[in-house]
Amino acid sequence: MREWLAALPFEDFGRPSVLPGWDVRRLTGHVLMVFRGLLGVLAAPTEDPPLQLHDYVARYRAQADEIDTTTTLIAADRTPDDLLTELDLLLSQARSRLAEPLPKVVRAPRGPLTATDYLMTRILEVLAHSDDLSRSLPAREPIAFDRTALAAGVRALAGMLAARYPGRSVEVRVPPFTAVQAIAGPRHTRGTPPNVVETDGLTFLRLATGRAEWPAAVATGQVRASGNRADLSEQLPLL
Repeated sequence: MREWLAALPFEDFGRPSVLPGWDVRRLTGHVLMVFRGLLGVLAAPTEDPPLQLHDYVARYRAQADEIDTTTTLIAADRTPDDLLTELDLLLSQARSRLAEPLPKVVRAPRGPLTATDYLMTRILEVLAHSDDLSRSLPAREPIAFDRTALAAGVRALAGMLAARYPGRSVEVRVPPFTAVQAIAGPRHTRGTPPNVVETDGLTFLRLATGRAEWPAAVATGQVRASGNRADLSEQLPLL
């Protein structure tokens, strides 16, 4: 993402992003917020019992206005060069901090969370916003995903789906990364499950983070769903 942003001409930062009300510059400011938050939260250990990851991310929507306000303050009237200079500093600080032992549980903005789960929220942010940036400037080569990060993010999202909607009536497959069973109802015990959803990692990321809509993904063949329970339009997005 850093290399992609550095290659953008100045005027591209003023173009509208795919996130309503944000241009590319403001979206870049939000990326700074992600890493500022990472450094601040890792410096805030707590002994409070942690939330489950799926419960934590469910709190994002209620604080959407606060997130928007903070992003606006960070971007303010800063130039792209200013934003990228701070991003370099934050990345350097993050690498140094992550080389040290982590606390077990941290005070994150939306409640206590294990440090490992909090890091996963940062991975998901970077994945989702890398895709946002790429889709905002479709004439440019998209940001290349780190395969390990994408795999971790997809597995985490699939795990959240299974945890929030437990059951064994639907098998959700995201090859080659993961497959989980979810949704209450009759379970299968042998052979091919009667309800199967299958899609690729990027499409699942977009569906789970509200970047794509279920009906359109099914209609275009990005999602293959079979069985009368294989409709996740009420379960997605997760955040």
